[in-house]
Amino acid sequence: MQAESNRKIIHVDMDAFFASVEQLDHPELRGKPVAVGGTSERGVVAAASYEARKFGVRSAMSSKVAKRKCPDLIFVKHRFDRYKEISSQIRTIFLEYTDLVEPLSLDEAYLDVTYTKKGRPSATLIAKEIRQRIFNETGLTASAGVSYNKFLAKVASDVNKPNGMFVVTPDKAQAFIDQLEIRKFFGIGKVTAKKLNEMGVWYGRDLKLIDRLELTRMFGKAGNYYYDICRGIDNREVQPSRERKSVGAENTFSQDLFREEELKKELLVITEKVWERASRSGVKAKTVTLKFKYADFEQHTRSKTLEPFIVSKEIFIRESLKLIKLEGGFVKGIRLLGLTLSNFLHEQEGEIGVQLVIEF
Repeated sequence: MQAESNRKIIHVDMDAFFASVEQLDHPELRGKPVAVGGTSERGVVAAASYEARKFGVRSAMSSKVAKRKCPDLIFVKHRFDRYKEISSQIRTIFLEYTDLVEPLSLDEAYLDVTYTKKGRPSATLIAKEIRQRIFNETGLTASAGVSYNKFLAKVASDVNKPNGMFVVTPDKAQAFIDQLEIRKFFGIGKVTAKKLNEMGVWYGRDLKLIDRLELTRMFGKAGNYYYDICRGIDNREVQPSRERKSVGAENTFSQDLFREEELKKELLVITEKVWERASRSGVKAKTVTLKFKYADFEQHTRSKTLEPFIVSKEIFIRESLKLIKLEGGFVKGIRLLGLTLSNFLHEQEGEIGVQLVIEF
């Protein structure tokens, strides 16, 4: 714990990143409720501006629901190349301070600034300077959390959002956690939070009353994590080369699909996208997962794992189509289909002399 508390970790999170980029590039959108994505009747919101969030509009919400919550909502198409361009600018700023940068997505990252390139001893001053530089160089605002571990830095970055910063020092950490609502704990999802609430666990101080054995009995391995974080313990290091876990694509249809032939046709389009992305990333995957969502938003997944790995596009397509068959017919209309490749082969595993059909 002592060694951990000597670390200095910053979590930087861009404010409503996609929507903010659109408002930056299109001044006429500033100060207005904006949703990125969801441009079709059956679409889904990818990101929402803070003006839209005041009405309850959130990412992953259907465009129909979003429009009902905010009649003046403006939908814009996503521009991922532009978001990646600005994300790269921001990453360059991070790397001027430390090589220990762990990106979580285009709009957030952990930085370990225990030892920095610029020699500044204060993580708080570094976070302040980084936020100012992001604004000066991109015109966008960022929030930051500063603490001695990743869990606390991540939670802290939400405290004064948007365009704010919060610091949790080792001597104030336990008091901060004790008063933190369970639903705000990073790593505790809605379902788990609800279960804990039903047990009378509403704050960190309540979670701390449950012993490790009981938590692991109820939540498996995650129980160990819950036991530690409510005590301010998180020994995870900032990993600059964060391993990609999956490659995928999905499509939401303008009309529900019922016929198997229609579904197969759409699935083939998705396989092309996923295989192209996997090939570009250079990964070798063992597992293909089919995701499908009914018109009433009920969601299911089906998976198949192949050894040593999926060696060709043809096999990927074949196994994807098999997963459609495995379902045994769809009882309701399908509004969304998705495919994911995961369970990647590590390089040391790759040295097994397998003849590839197509270079993956």
